Amino acid sequence: MTATPLRTAVVIGCGTTGTSVALALTGAGIDVALIDDDPRATAEAVALGAGTPWTPGRPPADLVVVATPPSAVVDTLYSAQSRGLGEVYTDTAGTKDVVADDAELRGCDLKGYVPGHPLAGPDASGRAAADAGRFTGRPWVLCPYETTPGWALETVSALIELCGAQRLDLTPEVHDRLVAELSHAPHVVAAALSSRFSDSSSAFLGLAEAALGDAVRTAGGDPWLWGDVLAHNAGPVADVLDRIAGQLARASAILREGDASAPLELALTLEEGRRGQTALRRAGGPGTTRDARAGGRV
Repeated sequence: MTATPLRTAVVIGCGTTGTSVALALTGAGIDVALIDDDPRATAEAVALGAGTPWTPGRPPADLVVVATPPSAVVDTLYSAQSRGLGEVYTDTAGTKDVVADDAELRGCDLKGYVPGHPLAGPDASGRAAADAGRFTGRPWVLCPYETTPGWALETVSALIELCGAQRLDLTPEVHDRLVAELSHAPHVVAAALSSRFSDSSSAFLGLAEAALGDAVRTAGGDPWLWGDVLAHNAGPVADVLDRIAGQLARASAILREGDASAPLELALTLEEGRRGQTALRRAGGPGTTRDARAGGRV
């Protein structure tokens, strides 16, 4: 194993993501301390082997990972830096533009802060879903400031390597458009579709095909966490939803008009959808970071 500038870490936030990061680091021999507003969350993470509870007087860590919802990142970062918890700081929030701007406006120390986001899905309910292998082979986006020093990037890059992920540098704006297309807007669509069945009988739902369950699977995420994420990426998500709503409205109009050309017009729309599904199935992930930056609408 190559030498790493990362030997000690503090993870703030013991949800699925934070606990998974801590498990990956402890498994790599890193000394990890855990902080969470809920003592039970810390205790559960400790019981899983993710680290030990942080205690006052602990020397500053090489790295502090802020694994909180987007709305709490900047306050948590500012507090951690004020207390001198570490030398380098990063976060795992699923939005980056608002968070990065707010950190600058709040007066956080930007020299030691590298905004980040592992693309491994949002927190599931409870720490039982935490997994040291959660990030293996997945992209881990960094959105460094223009003034970010090399030593800070080196430390966060070590985190990514120890978690088995692949570093991908993007601007905050590109990151947010990318996740709006690939994650945030699809989640809203899945939630809207699955809401149709919230009061349906088991007998009725038992007739559904497995494909329907696959289509709405992401709607099972924590609604409060997702609401926070969506609100922090409002513009890009709204843009995607407007396009989808336009497509659905057009399909509805075709059906209501009932023209003889309706089957052909609908087939054209459905064919576009089939091409997209085929592209997703074949992709399996970007081949290179250049592919990810240049692909699709981003």
